[in-house]
Amino acid sequence: MEQNQLSTAFVGIIGRQVVKFRPIQYLVAAVAMVALVGVVPSPAFAQDAPDEQPPAEHHHHVVESSSTWTWSTDANVLAGYNYQDRRFADFWAWESQNWGMVMAERQLGAGRLTLNGMISLEPWTIGRLVYAHGLDGPERVYAFDSFGRQQPIGGSPQAFQTGESYLGSPIINFQHPHDLFMGIGAKYRFTVGALKYAVEAALVGSPALGPTVYMHRESGRDNPSAPLTHHYLDSTHITPGVVTGGVGAGSMLFEASAFRGEEPDENRLNIEQPKLDSWSARASWRHGPWDAQFSGGHLHVPEWFEPTDVTRLTASIGFNGAIGRRPLAAIVAWGQNRELGFALDGYLAEWDLRLSTANSIYGRGESVLKEIFGLGVHPAGLLNHPRNFSQINALTVGYVRELSFLGPGLGVGADVTVYDTSQDLVEYYGSPRSYHVFLRWRPNRTAPAHTH
Repeated sequence: MEQNQLSTAFVGIIGRQVVKFRPIQYLVAAVAMVALVGVVPSPAFAQDAPDEQPPAEHHHHVVESSSTWTWSTDANVLAGYNYQDRRFADFWAWESQNWGMVMAERQLGAGRLTLNGMISLEPWTIGRLVYAHGLDGPERVYAFDSFGRQQPIGGSPQAFQTGESYLGSPIINFQHPHDLFMGIGAKYRFTVGALKYAVEAALVGSPALGPTVYMHRESGRDNPSAPLTHHYLDSTHITPGVVTGGVGAGSMLFEASAFRGEEPDENRLNIEQPKLDSWSARASWRHGPWDAQFSGGHLHVPEWFEPTDVTRLTASIGFNGAIGRRPLAAIVAWGQNRELGFALDGYLAEWDLRLSTANSIYGRGESVLKEIFGLGVHPAGLLNHPRNFSQINALTVGYVRELSFLGPGLGVGADVTVYDTSQDLVEYYGSPRSYHVFLRWRPNRTAPAHTH
């Protein structure tokens, strides 16, 4: 068990390859580029905020076809440099967070049928080019499987991030890449009198649990980091096997789902066997720019290395409108995981403010209770042991400059994250900081909204 813990916390350190550059120099150059671009006015720049409608949550570009089908697309690509500065173990990486989706919709009988598909190339763009300081300068780091074979590091370096596993050990201090197949499903919607009904089935999809997943929230799409509260709020967004039914009345929507509770396995290119061994229910409200939801679910053994069921509760309030003429997307959320008599809480506040046509600032504040030390493989029946939980607070502030003169949807951004932790983490982590500098491609920013 101890061996698993160490191989996760310090995965890849023993596998190194000397490289001949210093990535921190690229970081400084990239920050200088951001500053330079920020002061050079582009043709689309306006001193005042844009006179436009605020962006809708998870929008799509819609193409009206000549057939009976209506097609829509959406995508988000962030590519850049990630530097994690902490005591004993600095890491940096060249990586890309990305996804793309397509939807097709048509009239069918008395209702409308929607088909959707979503993929990500993160199995190839995250966890491949990861580096650390060595005795002879920067060195590329690797992991090793149980047969001693060299493997990619397997994730994006991120202090205190946890969730899922890699090479037979729980992931710590890395964010796993998302699966190749992030969504494959169908939904049928129809109206009877004053009520609206929806039935959805997905080979890979998201049950009625939690708020809109972070990568599709307007408040979080520009942020290259996954929230530390991801596995407290919206980690079920890639679930193999989901069946959902819903009924709406006015501004209220009530949904219930049956789904597979287990997290995706380490093979990011396959689709696991669907099961309906877990359930969830969600009540949501939407009025104008405001929305809110409360949801709960019972997840059957979500993590194989801690073979126990988890009860998850979430609540959130979101705003997707404008302050004056400046579009603002924001959310505050709470999530709680209950297992074996413990209740672990996570809190999140997230925002994205368009200062002008070409300039945006975004941010995220989080407070979460997590198990960092002692997170390892626990056989069934041996889970009632003392647990060590650590308090982690994190604040991210970032900036994006639109590069409309180079093409639609292109931008350059940077952010910094600072942490405040309980004393047990200080000895090993110090006062961590993280930095990102990235290019962003986000086509069709003002396409119609996606609705749940």
